[in-house]
Amino acid sequence: MRGIGFYFFLAGALCVTAGMFWGIGMAISGDHTMGGAHAHLNLVGWVTMGLFGLYYTVTPSAAASPLAKVHLAVAVAGVVIMVPGIALAILHDGEAMVAVGSLLTAASMLLFVYTLFRNGLGKPA
Repeated sequence: MRGIGFYFFLAGALCVTAGMFWGIGMAISGDHTMGGAHAHLNLVGWVTMGLFGLYYTVTPSAAASPLAKVHLAVAVAGVVIMVPGIALAILHDGEAMVAVGSLLTAASMLLFVYTLFRNGLGKPA
């Protein structure tokens, strides 16, 4: 059965795959203008999602909570909105999108902190 940890890892794996190809494209073209957006995709998308996935995998009580699904939705929405928002900000097309994505990403982290305090680490369901 695929639990919430799997879906966090899947989201992270998709982010890092896109980030790798984006990085390869920047290297080939020699244009690293979007380096900041690329770095956020890899860091927030891969590392953070992967760590969330690991946490939920080793802490079944947290994974069983309905809040875990909310956390996943907020975390994914944050990355999906923030990274293109960073790219748009770099292109001088405004910062509203990156602001919304950043707030969602911060909300995701606050949900994680709450979940961590509530469930601890490795607590069975």
